[in-house]
Amino acid sequence: MDHEPGSDDPHGPISADPASDAAGAPRLVLIHGFTQNRHCWSPVDQALADHFEVVTVDAPGHGDAAAMALDLPTAGARYADAVGSAIWVGYSMGGRLALHAALARPEAVTAMVLVGASPGIADADERRARQRADDALADRITEMGVAQFIDHWLSQPLFANLDATNNHRAQRLSNTAEGLASSLRLAGTGAQEPLWDRLGSITCPVLLVTGGDDAKFTSLATTMAPMFGGRCDVVQIPDAGHSVHLEQPDAFAAVVTNWVTNLVASVATTRDDDHLAGDHPTDAGEPGQAAGTP
Repeated sequence: MDHEPGSDDPHGPISADPASDAAGAPRLVLIHGFTQNRHCWSPVDQALADHFEVVTVDAPGHGDAAAMALDLPTAGARYADAVGSAIWVGYSMGGRLALHAALARPEAVTAMVLVGASPGIADADERRARQRADDALADRITEMGVAQFIDHWLSQPLFANLDATNNHRAQRLSNTAEGLASSLRLAGTGAQEPLWDRLGSITCPVLLVTGGDDAKFTSLATTMAPMFGGRCDVVQIPDAGHSVHLEQPDAFAAVVTNWVTNLVASVATTRDDDHLAGDHPTDAGEPGQAAGTP
């Protein structure tokens, strides 16, 4: 589906592909990481589509949304408005976008799966240094061109476990230098205001997934988990690094499927117990009515 925010909107459409149309099943919205696009969830999207309604979206500056120049707070609100009520699954940059969506439109984000994601850099000096580095890297993207930059990006130790069979290099090459540079300047970790002190206001259920070999983001997940305002579960998948969903797609899909399925079942049980106890919420306020709500 394509959502056009308005004919006079300079940021273009929000492009999305329905990987499945499972009527009545929970809706999952998958948001990729930096340098990727909505097609880079393969084969996880197909595995999840066996159980859920799955929609994959292009983040600002990527894929068919290459011309969209949005910071994370604006993107979070706009994407939540576009896709409606759903469980958000965000990888790295996509996870940071999901956090902003949950803060801006809590009624639209019914649960979150954050994969190798961070609430930002808390230390102001470190954040400013990171922003300078991100701005310099954005300049390099336009100088190097997409192909050379993608090879440089994938050569980082963070992606050491990826190879030609799972790094989606061809899909990454469909991005533009201008779009990637804009994304880095507007939505990079250096540009993002830290969200650590706002995690407590996020009350939807959260699952934090990291690769067992990704020490940095596993540590971040452990620190983040107790700070959320609602239920938060943490899972480490063995033999995987930062791109855990690409390195161990079957294990990742199984973790997400089991978590969402159990979540939906627990909410249904709670609703039945409330009904038996004589608690009859109104249609407008009853959880689970909108597509994607557990």
